[in-house]
Amino acid sequence: MKIVVLAGGISTERDVSFTTGTMVTNALRQAGHKAILVDVFFGVEEIPENIDDAFNVSGLLESIPVKSEAPDIEKIRASRPDSGLGDMGKNVIELCKAADIVFMALHGENGENGRYQAVFDVLGIKYTGSGYLGSALAMDKGLTKQMFKYNGILTPDGKIFKKGDEISYPLPCIVKPCAGGSSIGIKKAFTEEEFKDAVEEAFKYEDEILIETFISGREFTCGVLGGKALPPAEIIPKGDFYDYEHKYQDGFITEICPAPISDELTKKMQQYAMKAFECLKLQVYARMDYVLAEDGEFYCLEANTLPGMTPTSHMPQEAKAAGISYTELCEKIIELSLKK
Repeated sequence: MKIVVLAGGISTERDVSFTTGTMVTNALRQAGHKAILVDVFFGVEEIPENIDDAFNVSGLLESIPVKSEAPDIEKIRASRPDSGLGDMGKNVIELCKAADIVFMALHGENGENGRYQAVFDVLGIKYTGSGYLGSALAMDKGLTKQMFKYNGILTPDGKIFKKGDEISYPLPCIVKPCAGGSSIGIKKAFTEEEFKDAVEEAFKYEDEILIETFISGREFTCGVLGGKALPPAEIIPKGDFYDYEHKYQDGFITEICPAPISDELTKKMQQYAMKAFECLKLQVYARMDYVLAEDGEFYCLEANTLPGMTPTSHMPQEAKAAGISYTELCEKIIELSLKK
C-alpha cells in the first residue's frame, strides 16, 4: 500500500511524533509497503508530476531520539515563511489524497484534537485511529473528566481554570494544561509555593488548565486494540514524578508488562479501559492511564487517542505482551482503520 506517515506538526510533542513516525515508517517499509514520512507543518516543497512516484522509496530512515526537553514551538513557527496554509504545509493534502491511507503519527493538541481528522473526513482521506469527535473529547481533559463522571468511571476530582481567574484548590493537587500531552507542563503541588509555580508553568502552554486532586498510588496504563484490552503495564518512575524526561529517556522508568497484579485486578482495569474507550467514542486503538489508589480502586486519569510508538512507549510493549510484534501492530492499526 501507499502510506503517508504524518508526523511533526507544531505541538510540544513534535519531537516525540518524529520518533514515532520514523519507527512506523521503517516498520511499514520492512513489511513491503510504500511508506513516506511527511511533516504536516513544513510539508514537501516539490512533488513529482506523477504523484505516485513520491511513494517509490527504498531503505530505512535514520532513527530520531527524543531530546530531554520539549521543542521551542514559536521558533519552529517562525522558521517557516507564511504561506497562507495555516498549520498544514505545502503539498500535504495532495500526498494524503494519493495515499491508500494516512498513518497518524502525530502527538499533542495539533493532531490529536480532531481537526486534521475532520479535514480528512471532508476530503474522503482514510486515516488511522479515532475520528474527529472521539479525538476532540479525549484531547480536552476537562471534557474527558465530565464524560468519565457521567458514565460512572472513577477519575480524580478536578476543576478547569482560565487565565485571569481567581485560582485556588485544595492541596495536594496536580496542575496540567487542559489539552497537552507527554506530561509537558504538568506539576505536582504539595505546598502553596509549589502550587503557584505549577499554575504559572501550566499557563505557559495553554490559556486553560486543569487542576485535579492528587491521588497517591501505583501507576498503570492499559491499551485497547480492535475492541479488546491489551495486557496492562505498571509504570515505576525513577524519581518523584513521571514527567516528559522520564517518559522518553532511557533508564528513567521501570515498566513491567504484564503488570504484576492479580488476575482479578487485571480484568478490572481492562474492563475499565474498554468502558472509557467506548464512552469517549474512540476507534481502532487508544491507551488509558490509571492510578491504583490505596483504597484498591482504579482512577482513570486520561485517554490517549494516538499513543506513542517510540522505543520507550507503552502501547507497543503491551501489544508485545499479547504476542503482537511492532510491525504487526502497525499493520493491525491500518487494517482496522480501513474498516472504519
